[in-house]
Amino acid sequence: MPQSSLDIVICPADGRQSETAREIARGTSRFLASLGFSCVAELPLPSGGRADLVAMNPKGEIWIVEIKSSRADLRADGKWESYRAHCDRLFFAFPSELPCELFPPETGLIVADGYGAFLHCEAPEHRLAAPTRKVMMIRFGLAAAGRMSRLIDPQGHGLIDE
Repeated sequence: MPQSSLDIVICPADGRQSETAREIARGTSRFLASLGFSCVAELPLPSGGRADLVAMNPKGEIWIVEIKSSRADLRADGKWESYRAHCDRLFFAFPSELPCELFPPETGLIVADGYGAFLHCEAPEHRLAAPTRKVMMIRFGLAAAGRMSRLIDPQGHGLIDE
């Protein structure tokens, strides 16, 4: 059963994502919510990258989902491999028009649109070390809380930054 909409913390459109990418993020977030995960979009990582979606469940499992809206988007991305160091499982989410064979076999695959998604293949698990998990959980919580605060009080959000 999906959780409340407050558990899906998606950034507002900022011009970096295409409409297709935003739809994939929405459908993937809905799917992950049905599995008991809450999501934060565009989460800065300790390595300096920015993950498209980071999902965490009540057990503390952390998944990263890299969104690809086209072949060109996939070809232009060389940073996704570094994301593995910050999650228990790494996935790509993409529209049904893209063939699964384009994506690396060592990642999970999620096919999504603006309404939902399905798991095409599971990602291999590589459990995070406890210190890395703690850092990611703190980043996740601070980002989610900061975004919720900005929704509640848009004029008062300048004091704390992600």
